[in-house]
Amino acid sequence: MTISSSLNAGVSGLTANASRLSSISDNIANASTYGYKRVQTDFNSVVMSGSRANYSAGGVRASSERLIDQRGSLVSTTNSTDLAVRGRGFLPVARTTEIANANGNPQMLLATTGSFRTDAEGLLTTDTGLALLGWPADANGTVPSFPRDTAEGLEPIQINVNQVSGEPTTRMALGVNLPATGSEAGADGTGHELSVEYFDNLGTSQSLRIEFTPTIPASGSSNEWTMVLKDTAQGGAAVGEYLVTFDDSRASGGTLNSVTAINGGAYDPATGSMIVNVQGGPIEIGIGRIGEADGVTQLSDSFAPVSISKDGSPVGNMVGVEVDANGFVHAFFDSGITRTIYKVPLVDLSNPNGLVALDQQTYMPSPNSGTYFLWDANSGPTGDIVSYAREESTVDVAGELTAMIQTQRAYSSNAKVIQTVDEMLQETTNIKR
Repeated sequence: MTISSSLNAGVSGLTANASRLSSISDNIANASTYGYKRVQTDFNSVVMSGSRANYSAGGVRASSERLIDQRGSLVSTTNSTDLAVRGRGFLPVARTTEIANANGNPQMLLATTGSFRTDAEGLLTTDTGLALLGWPADANGTVPSFPRDTAEGLEPIQINVNQVSGEPTTRMALGVNLPATGSEAGADGTGHELSVEYFDNLGTSQSLRIEFTPTIPASGSSNEWTMVLKDTAQGGAAVGEYLVTFDDSRASGGTLNSVTAINGGAYDPATGSMIVNVQGGPIEIGIGRIGEADGVTQLSDSFAPVSISKDGSPVGNMVGVEVDANGFVHAFFDSGITRTIYKVPLVDLSNPNGLVALDQQTYMPSPNSGTYFLWDANSGPTGDIVSYAREESTVDVAGELTAMIQTQRAYSSNAKVIQTVDEMLQETTNIKR
């Protein structure tokens, strides 16, 4: 019985070390594989029942575990959609074959890195057929609220590289100085005109003509101007008319004193602006607050447009896509605008090492990994997303080679035990001779 148990222990040792050699060979083979997580094989002793006088060897049992929670070093690349997770969390991906089959919601898989590029359909995919998933943004770039404990709100990120986009103008600010001498008695009453370009809802360039006409008093200075705003998109129709007066005191000379609406939206002293309706919709016009010199002023003897600012842009072509640290996917256009089109969450689980490992360095949630939650990148327990980067393998080749030498010696020693048991059994057999 004792000799037989020794033989079984030796066999279990060979099996356990062969299993360890398999994990070592897999690790070394994937030492240069981006996102690969090394497999660790541990040995556990097996104790068989027996008395002190008659010990029975139990042998050893091997157990292997993929250390998915370990993170490799990040290396920089030249592709803006090469992504890696820095810290805790996983990128949600799906197989393009499942997406193409349109068999309902594709199975969400997890990855820590990937080199994504647009395919023929515009999907951000890897060369191994994995598509990046994200939440779609509204037309204004806002990402709605989606459920965080399910992948149903996620969809493959699709980039239309031939997309054109423009943004209508919704706000402009005027910094204009009117000549103080223009509203004095005896002035010739010459008005001043300013044309400000804006973009309508179709990205077409239009103009808002702003005319300033002084009120000429019989004596002294009126410090009063009539401001008329005309829209070229409506054939030059007036969309706003305002009576603007200026302060001539020592403390606030030249600043706005009052603004009275004759036609158009009312002037809001809190914001220093009014809203006028051009053909494409409302535009907020900022002319400055009462008593402050940050908008329209009346000083000196010259008309000077000091600063004109506005939002909106003409139609432009998409020239690039990037993912920021918070997971927002931004599309860049040659007109200079940037639009948010998707948001990539990071998936977190209580036990990452309990995930089911699949091909292409992907993983699938399982009962052992626990329930998952979709976090905003760079919030909660998760890390951030790094673009222009890939995650290297977690394999240390020097350590694996050292472990291989140890495994080889252990395997040889167990083989020697079997050889010794065989010789002892042979001696037992020879007793009969």
